[in-house]
Amino acid sequence: MSKRPINVEVKPRYRDEPPEKMIRRFSKKTKKERIIERARERMYYEKPSIRRKRDAARRKKVLDKLQRERDNRFKNY
Repeated sequence: MSKRPINVEVKPRYRDEPPEKMIRRFSKKTKKERIIERARERMYYEKPSIRRKRDAARRKKVLDKLQRERDNRFKNY
């Protein structure tokens, strides 16, 4: 993981933008940057072998999803 600070900032796109919409954009940005997930990871010590297994499972899940999307896209041809 990088040691760089992560700044997430949300400004209103237009003058009367509802705060709920800004909160939704903020939460999407934090999920994309994995800020909350990293904080939870650092709460307790995790063995490196467990971390590798978890990361491998996450990669497999993403690759499976991409493969399903690719199969569904070309199924109609």
